[in-house]
Amino acid sequence: MLRTRKIRWLSGTLVLLVLLTLLLPSTLLPQAVAAQTQSSGIDAVLVADVSNSMNTSDRDKISNEAMKMFIDMLPVQGDKVGIVAYTDQVEREKAMLEIQSDADKSNLKDFIDQLGRGPYTDISVGVAEAVNILNHGADPSHSPMIVLLADGNNDFNKTKGRTQAQSDADLDIAVKEAQAQGIPVYTIGLNADGKLNKDALADLAEQTGGKSFITDTPDDLPQILSEIFADHAKLNVVKLPSITGNGSYQEVTVNVPNDSVLEANISIMSSKPVEIQLTDPAGNAVDLNSDAAKLSTSKSYSLVKLLKPEEGDWKLRVKGAPKDSIDINLLFNYDLQLVVDPIKTKSYKKGDKIDLTAKLENGGQPLQDQDLYADMKATLVINDVDTGKSEEQPIENTGDGFAGTFTVPDNHQYELIIRAEEDSFYRESAPVIINAGGAAGSGTQPTTSAGGEDKPFPWLPVILGVIALIVVAVGGWFLMGWLKRKNRGFVGQMVVEIRDENTGDKSYPQYKKLASFRGKFHLHQLLQLDPELKETEKYIFTPGNGDRIMIRNTAGGTLEKSGRAVDASSGVELKNGDRLSIPLQQADKTILIEYLV
Repeated sequence: MLRTRKIRWLSGTLVLLVLLTLLLPSTLLPQAVAAQTQSSGIDAVLVADVSNSMNTSDRDKISNEAMKMFIDMLPVQGDKVGIVAYTDQVEREKAMLEIQSDADKSNLKDFIDQLGRGPYTDISVGVAEAVNILNHGADPSHSPMIVLLADGNNDFNKTKGRTQAQSDADLDIAVKEAQAQGIPVYTIGLNADGKLNKDALADLAEQTGGKSFITDTPDDLPQILSEIFADHAKLNVVKLPSITGNGSYQEVTVNVPNDSVLEANISIMSSKPVEIQLTDPAGNAVDLNSDAAKLSTSKSYSLVKLLKPEEGDWKLRVKGAPKDSIDINLLFNYDLQLVVDPIKTKSYKKGDKIDLTAKLENGGQPLQDQDLYADMKATLVINDVDTGKSEEQPIENTGDGFAGTFTVPDNHQYELIIRAEEDSFYRESAPVIINAGGAAGSGTQPTTSAGGEDKPFPWLPVILGVIALIVVAVGGWFLMGWLKRKNRGFVGQMVVEIRDENTGDKSYPQYKKLASFRGKFHLHQLLQLDPELKETEKYIFTPGNGDRIMIRNTAGGTLEKSGRAVDASSGVELKNGDRLSIPLQQADKTILIEYLV
């Protein structure tokens, strides 16, 4: 029965693909794919330990300030937030609330201010409930995340017979579910009393693909929260000059680099209240409670949100108390897509040359600010669907877009992707499919007899028609196979460490879940696109058979697998427990990887 349904599904899919191939211009397909892969919002659950131990480990209630600042940093509308306050049980809970206005943010922050303390602690309770909330209240099109604020210690009620082993088992279940659902847990360790269990929090973050931070002062919050947003949503973080208050206004320049910036969050952290003024690039004073800018304040921070800001130098003027240290962070949010111009609809053959052009778009419209192109470089990624091999070639930056020529190397099917990047971000186009599986059907038109003579049966056009249908069906089958390979997922996770060859120091291991990737990914993505490690983009991972994975160095060359040098130019298979050592020439570092299923 299952096999019958599968055959029917394949048949129906093939018929649909054939109809789409016949009725729709193939140039519409990349745009359709792009429409489905636009970025989405964030669904976050904020989890706070509210046990009595926090009276010493978080005596300044940094957790409250962090949660409120996180909410203020979110876009004006569209994201969803839930809150869990726990001891050894859930004390207070706020279901997922979709933010549509300033009033919604105030509602969440008022809830946070009302949180009290209670006896005992069990971290598994808070994490498990957060995962449960996301499973039942998150938007499937959004990107889920958990932010945990705690000291990492448990304190069980002995009368209930709860043990550390039971808590660990429950936490392990919650972590596995978070891994399966692609939910990273970011931990902020609160360490005012020096009793932080940093290893427990770091392990929780690493297992789920999040990051771990430690603080004992509100001064660290702008940097911590900016890094959390940057890691989760791939946004830009800019550190502005710090200020020492002198009782007078001091000016800081906030440069908005282009008109593609959707929002700019300027977070200002100080131990004492500050006064803020803002002028736009034209020198006009800006109302900090308007459609152009919003000011949010708390006892330890101020946050200015610029909404669709004008390009140019904005002037932020801050007046702080004498000798008060004032830290300022800037976080940009971009709305950019890279779109390939349509190409001619036809079948290609070996040796054909295909001109490709692409442009950045902002909100579906061509990017007007051409200055953004100045420092960008572009690459054409060529994937041979028939052989599975990939290669890259640089293409030209024309000043208002990117252009290059692809010469069909063989009678195969190809997937072409243009990738444009600069130091702070990169964009990839939707794939363009080139079908060079064979020469297109051609021939002379059949001739007719003169006068009233009987006409022979038109065998040639009938045969050509049948051949054309077969070609379309085969093309549809190849397209279906490509879509299946393109969307094939990964299993397991990778443990990644970076060793500095000059000092011998190694970074703390990071656990990178692979469930969110489809079809392929490169090592540079796992390393969060760190510009210093850019050469790692040449290492491409694709799914293998069973629970295995393939790595290939598209630039050619060797790497070490389990201590032995192997040629990775044609692909190396990894199974559970395999270890890789990848030396980097440009950065004097070595990437150490262990694949776990």
